[in-house]
Amino acid sequence: MSYVIGIDLGTSAVKSVLVDKSGRVVAEESEAYPLHQPKPGYSEQDAEDWVEKTILSLNKLLQTSGAKPEEIEGISFSGQMHGLVLVGEDGRALRRAILWNDTRTTPQCRRIEQTLGADLLKIARNRALEGFTLPKILWVQEHEPEILERAKLFLLPKDYVRLRLTGSAAMDYSDAAGTLLLDVAGKQWSERIAAAFGLPTSLFPPLVESFDDTGSLLPEMQRSTGLTESTRVYAGGADNACGAIGAGILGEGQTMCSIGTSGVVLSYETRRDLDFEGKVHFFNHSEKDAFYIMGVTLAAGYSMQWFRETFGGGQSFEDLLAGIGEVAPGANGLLFTPYIVGERTPHPDSDIRGSFIGIDASHKLPHFARAVMEGITFSLRESIDILRAAGKTVDKVVSIGGGAKNKEWLQMQADVFGADVVKLESEQGPAMGAAMLAAFGSGWFETLQDCAREFIRADKTYTPDAQRAETYSKLFEVYQDVYGQTAELNRKLSAFRGGDN
Repeated sequence: MSYVIGIDLGTSAVKSVLVDKSGRVVAEESEAYPLHQPKPGYSEQDAEDWVEKTILSLNKLLQTSGAKPEEIEGISFSGQMHGLVLVGEDGRALRRAILWNDTRTTPQCRRIEQTLGADLLKIARNRALEGFTLPKILWVQEHEPEILERAKLFLLPKDYVRLRLTGSAAMDYSDAAGTLLLDVAGKQWSERIAAAFGLPTSLFPPLVESFDDTGSLLPEMQRSTGLTESTRVYAGGADNACGAIGAGILGEGQTMCSIGTSGVVLSYETRRDLDFEGKVHFFNHSEKDAFYIMGVTLAAGYSMQWFRETFGGGQSFEDLLAGIGEVAPGANGLLFTPYIVGERTPHPDSDIRGSFIGIDASHKLPHFARAVMEGITFSLRESIDILRAAGKTVDKVVSIGGGAKNKEWLQMQADVFGADVVKLESEQGPAMGAAMLAAFGSGWFETLQDCAREFIRADKTYTPDAQRAETYSKLFEVYQDVYGQTAELNRKLSAFRGGDN
């Protein structure tokens, strides 16, 4: 037998999957690690925790599967985007990694905008947002200059793990696109951006394709993981790019909706000259010379988690959502906006906050639960509408993540999006995308598309119901009014946040 391993380095845990040549997941393991939040707005992790737990995950994967080490042909990675790891001469992290959801860098974002002006969108193709890597580098430059001076290079999370496993430093284009330092269309580090902030190009790792062979495991890592020198290690990609590969988003017109903690609408693109004026993200795909357009809802599944923890009384998600099928679309005039941690698309606004609009005495818990689900879906519809306004056809959407685990939610997505929504037979998300990169890199398939045809199978398709779709179109217009009506109120309320007194 022959296998590949996909490793998904997430924010809360690392997940590893062992996949055979038919795309069957033979075994999977997950290992959690802590998140450090020393101050409000700070979000950090110890990079060595990633390495330790990845090694443990690989060990357990071999033990539980019974696969022989020599049968593992390749490993590849998916990783949480944007996180800053500064590496010293000894190849170890100089400080805790600053993660994608760290919000301390607002002043640095304003500095980037003022310094680069129109060149930012022209080169990096994305706005300066707190989650990206360059603002984090500038924060260290301003607040911890001695650490930046000691840094040999910067890496993103999965690239640090790969460095520790192989001794080889590199970064793929899909992850590099989320740094604000890459010339996205030109596929090279931007000397203009680096020079504008006094960053030496020696700090930037070599750029590679996601399926490139980056070496084999170091001898000590072979001993630690139980694997052998014959297992090749491939570069891997950003979690959203790998999620897209794992959902088969590898051709023009293909679109994915992923509802996890955040929500993502992602569409495949080959045109490099599209200009969305920063309304959506434009990143390099893990497929060679392809791109993807992405809109983000910051609190998608997180809105549902918050609602359950705050109002659910300890119910499981299944019990909490059990009654939503009995509630008509529109939740009897109740509307929710999922801005509980700010918003990204189409409103990059850190001050906006969520709302329940239209509450009356007739509303019970199932009405609120349905309104939360509808509000999340409306937010994702805004990203789909941006794609359509740019001339893209969105008539079929592959749904993955938490939003694909509930049949009412899948039907709601079809009705709100006005598109067929496809649920996959076996959905492993970014970990499967990483495994597919390893399979392609190992020569199992001539193209990633061939791999997708073998590995990915649809389970069920949900089609829009005309009557519900019409109701949702009218309600969506009301939803779109809420941001403008509440933005100034939330700015005034922001002065009262941050304390319980």
